[in-house]
Amino acid sequence: MKPAERDELVRAALEAQKHAFCPYSRFPVGAALRTADGKIYQGVNVENASFGLTLCAERVAASTAVAAGMRDFAAIVVASRGGVSPCGACRQFLAEFNPNLPIIIVDSDRPDAVKDSTLNVLLPARFEGPT
Repeated sequence: MKPAERDELVRAALEAQKHAFCPYSRFPVGAALRTADGKIYQGVNVENASFGLTLCAERVAASTAVAAGMRDFAAIVVASRGGVSPCGACRQFLAEFNPNLPIIIVDSDRPDAVKDSTLNVLLPARFEGPT
């Protein structure tokens, strides 16, 4: 990914984070997913009083892309305070589309503090379903 494309994706995740609905945790998360055709899909965490119904930003972004007919994911940026990595459910969800997906983790308090990883590293033994 070119530096300008990376910067654009980071900005999109940071902008999305501002729209998170997190009245319970007060921990806003934003995500920006780039598909192979260059389009960017944003997502935010959406909490619910029934905590199990809460949606993570990564899955919202991916679901939005899928709803638009996209299946080929090129990279995702996740922005949060402290720069936390995607949860296990999000890792498995994203692996369905690209097990080698580059993941860029941004600390929204220090946007220059960026960590690079991939799903291969974060989810080395993913569930691949029946064969």
